[in-house]
Amino acid sequence: MIKRYKQSLVMAVALVCSAFTAQAEELVLGHSTWVGYGPFYIARDKGYFEEEGVDVKLQVMENTSIKMGALIAGQIDAVASTADEFPLYMKPDIPLKYIFAVDNSKGGDGVVSQKEINSVADLKGKQIAFEEGSVSQFFINALLREAGLTQDDIKMVNMTATDAGVAFTANRVDAAVTWEPHLSQGAATDHGKILVTSAEKPGLIVDVVAVTQSTLDSRRAELEALWRGWNRALVFLEENPDEGYAIMAKGVGGWLEDPTEFAGAVTGIEYLDEAKNRELFGQPDSPGQLYQTLGYALEIWRDFGRVQVESAATDIIDHSFIGQ
Repeated sequence: MIKRYKQSLVMAVALVCSAFTAQAEELVLGHSTWVGYGPFYIARDKGYFEEEGVDVKLQVMENTSIKMGALIAGQIDAVASTADEFPLYMKPDIPLKYIFAVDNSKGGDGVVSQKEINSVADLKGKQIAFEEGSVSQFFINALLREAGLTQDDIKMVNMTATDAGVAFTANRVDAAVTWEPHLSQGAATDHGKILVTSAEKPGLIVDVVAVTQSTLDSRRAELEALWRGWNRALVFLEENPDEGYAIMAKGVGGWLEDPTEFAGAVTGIEYLDEAKNRELFGQPDSPGQLYQTLGYALEIWRDFGRVQVESAATDIIDHSFIGQ
């Protein structure tokens, strides 16, 4: 009886250990509700991740600070977000690495303004609505810098991108940094027009997958499998768009759960395969647009006192996943 009990106990412990090991081997990728991350769900549901040798858990996390905190703390393995956002959460003793890019905003983000405003330079002294600490603040500051201005030259009205679009449509501000459908809605008013969109600034608003250096070192094989699965998903989407949109809409969910709505939102971005990643990343001795974008982010957030590290773009961008 005692022997049988011991055998049962050993088996139970083995099962628990086995379950823990399986859980530990799961690669968790955190992301918000966004069309750019849809192909990850194709790779999951079509079995590409499994075939490539990685068990991926896709975790929707809308709160940016919680998501980034979980990444830094090692509670999740990777995060997909805009390249400008990560510097806000980097810690001096926990380096982050951008391993590949997933999508580039191509008209989905932009600035809507009063009709008499003809350039970014004309925004000087105007009331501009955008959200502090967001990609919208990064975008407008990057545009202002190119025009020889800073945020001090405008009057910031702090509100979310959606509220900014609504405020402009109601003619309560001179301009707003927002995204679709609020860009088109603002431009359709008697007083509004689209001043500039991300289509004119390719690579400035780009989503990347980032991991800590520790995760990169310890789970490289699985991260490489994640990358291969992503590229296989893009091939599937190109060949099977209807099924692809259905899978992505169901997976991402939220306001994108309707495949038609999802397909419409995709028109404002482009998915980035290996060839486009190579162009965006460039090479260490011939940097691509991603270096300039991250450089802008580090400068802008540093000027606002939001960066805790002294890293440069060369310290953060990793070329090994895209064949460089």
